[in-house]
Amino acid sequence: MDAAISHEDLLARLGRLAHKAVPLYGLSPRSTATLINLSENATYRIDDPDSGNKTILRVHRVGYHSYAAINSELQWMAALRRDAGMETPEAIPARDGKVIQTLVSPELRDPRHAVMSKFMSGREPPEDELLAPFERLGEVSARMHEHAKHWPLPAGFTRHTWDYETSLGSRPIWGRWQDGMGMTTTRETVLARMSDVIRRRLERYGKPRERFGLTHADIRLANLLIEGTRTKVIDFDDCGFSWYLYDLGTALSFIEHRADVPELIASWVKGYRKVAPLAPDDEAELMTFVMLRRLLLVAWIGSHAETDLAKSLGEPYTEGSCHLAERYLSKFG
Repeated sequence: MDAAISHEDLLARLGRLAHKAVPLYGLSPRSTATLINLSENATYRIDDPDSGNKTILRVHRVGYHSYAAINSELQWMAALRRDAGMETPEAIPARDGKVIQTLVSPELRDPRHAVMSKFMSGREPPEDELLAPFERLGEVSARMHEHAKHWPLPAGFTRHTWDYETSLGSRPIWGRWQDGMGMTTTRETVLARMSDVIRRRLERYGKPRERFGLTHADIRLANLLIEGTRTKVIDFDDCGFSWYLYDLGTALSFIEHRADVPELIASWVKGYRKVAPLAPDDEAELMTFVMLRRLLLVAWIGSHAETDLAKSLGEPYTEGSCHLAERYLSKFG
């Protein structure tokens, strides 16, 4: 049913589905559900006027993650809180004791998985003051990577793998970058040259355990909450197996064009080295991971054209990617 309806109608139906979930958690029926983010999923802030409490409800999109994959995400976030002292979203069990609910609506063709989490206070770092936050980002990323390297995966653990083939190659999770907005023959030629260089360099870099493992895979500024000296990490929806340095690429998502990117990378590296070593061979590929992510986002924008973020970026993001590709190829191609 929902495949044929408009985007606006789908959002209205998802909003009603979110309201329908409120009683499952014993919240006031007068609670409100406010959409705060729409990307892969629809994320709502639930305000309970009776208790004054706020919580976060994520309604998962159909077909992106299985029940087992969502459970795996929750397991890693819990392990990071327990083992590494990190502040991550904490799931709230519903009245039946289950943290993952399956919501059904006659308005929607497919059931939707949903998870309620405790509300986390803090603010996203402002884009005009990024050097200090990027140092924090590097430090937090290294802490997650060090945890991942030593954490025994629970039985049944399953998450996406973000390697070349599933990002830019033959099995792209977010769709083909060639279908990005405003793609032309000229632009595709430039980006194809860069994609080929990225592939060859990643093949040489390899996937040994010290370089490839469980990552956040979307640890950009929008997924950080700063509160005083505390740095909280949210939105693990894309967490999966990739090169650890891919997390640097994700940190620079949508701001790869900024003139201060070299300074931001240096700040990230400084923070990272407070926790874990970074070898010269790793540093030599930092821009490869930045451009891997950039081209992956061209694909994401093309396959998520209905979202506000994709609409705001659109064709200029593809065009800008070509300029960055030329610069990358002049140094690495």
